[in-house]
Amino acid sequence: MIQFKLPQISIRCAQSLFAIGVGVVVLVLGASLFPSHVPHEPPRLDPIVVAAQQSVAFTHAEAQGGFAQPTSIPVKLQRGETLEAAVRRAGVGPSEAQLAVALLSKAMDTVHLKAGLLIQTAIAQPRTERGEARLIGLSLRTGPASAITLSRSFDGALRLRELDEKLREETTVADGAIQGSLYESAERMGATPNITVEVAKLFAHKIDFQRDLQPGDDFKLVFDRKITESGRTVEAGDLQYAELHGVKFYRFARGGDVEYFDEFGKNIKGFLLKTPVDGAHITSLFGLRKHPVLGYTRAHQGVDFAAGSGTPILAAGDGVVAQVGPWGGYGNWLRIRHSAGWDTGYGHISRYAAGIRSGVHVHQGQVVAYVGSTGLATGPHLHYEIWRNGARVNPIGAKVPQGSELVGVELSHFKDQKAHIDGLLSKRTRQALRLADSGAGSPLLHR
Repeated sequence: MIQFKLPQISIRCAQSLFAIGVGVVVLVLGASLFPSHVPHEPPRLDPIVVAAQQSVAFTHAEAQGGFAQPTSIPVKLQRGETLEAAVRRAGVGPSEAQLAVALLSKAMDTVHLKAGLLIQTAIAQPRTERGEARLIGLSLRTGPASAITLSRSFDGALRLRELDEKLREETTVADGAIQGSLYESAERMGATPNITVEVAKLFAHKIDFQRDLQPGDDFKLVFDRKITESGRTVEAGDLQYAELHGVKFYRFARGGDVEYFDEFGKNIKGFLLKTPVDGAHITSLFGLRKHPVLGYTRAHQGVDFAAGSGTPILAAGDGVVAQVGPWGGYGNWLRIRHSAGWDTGYGHISRYAAGIRSGVHVHQGQVVAYVGSTGLATGPHLHYEIWRNGARVNPIGAKVPQGSELVGVELSHFKDQKAHIDGLLSKRTRQALRLADSGAGSPLLHR
């Protein structure tokens, strides 16, 4: 670790400046250095972070002389742009930018950087509005739990520090309400996109996300994750439990496969998905309708889902591709043959996923194609059909087979795992009640 010795000051002064520094960290460099996904829970600070805050306190004291209060300015590295040019875009002159990059080069590769790198800067303008702006602080991430900072000390020099947060593993109980989308709500509670995708796949068997979910609906998640000392999720592991609209899913490994079961040990994996395209809403139902292109009334033998061109189409269930290619007014068409005489069809496809051809086995939730407007279509959408023994049936309300149930030794092992998860949920509820009684509110996360 590269570290410069800070000036020696009295204990009383150091304490005062440290108190100032904590506030300045938030106001100047922002929360991006160590953002927390855990509301109401202060970050745990190791000695390295404390040293960084002390350095910012020195910055605050030095920056007042002749300069206005620093302003936090985030800058993203553009494609083909040098780091020096990006720092200059924050508002400082060539000499300041050159010095900053020279210092950063002692701890990182400042040449081979990816576009989109976020650089947080703190810039102070001269009070007289004459002269160049001054770089007061700079921070950027060099890894999931590491960062580099530059900040000024009393002598006006920029000091370099490498900050490394320790990682720890934990099982998290996330309990909250949907505000915005399920994805946004879960992310605020520490879930990664992979966890959210898994949740969406599970509930796709039971819930229509477009029609059934409402703002304020409660949901619970239990998942493993690796987090930094400041509470930021770096990596999420297995989703152990999910609950929404009273539907509960428990993870259980059967041999080499991982499946999810309800509280009674019944496999929640439905035979077919309710919605084979994420985030879409129904625009046309099964039955007679006036065709938007042909202009006359005829049977509409499926359900239309409005979605943007290129939106992934998911296989509604496990099966074998039976038909792929152009098919009249359906445009590019895909038909998947499932077991027990069930088929699903997908129309107006823009393109097929790699490897999709007749005879190929596909799995439920696998991306098989992408939404388009080929054939007789006024715009991009998915026309979705379900066939039973060669006859089309209404996809909404179709009585498709249900999942299997655990028995014997497997059921006994499942109950043991379920009891462990239920214990974590009960502990979370008790903690929330205690906090509510104390007037402190209820946290979203609990370990």
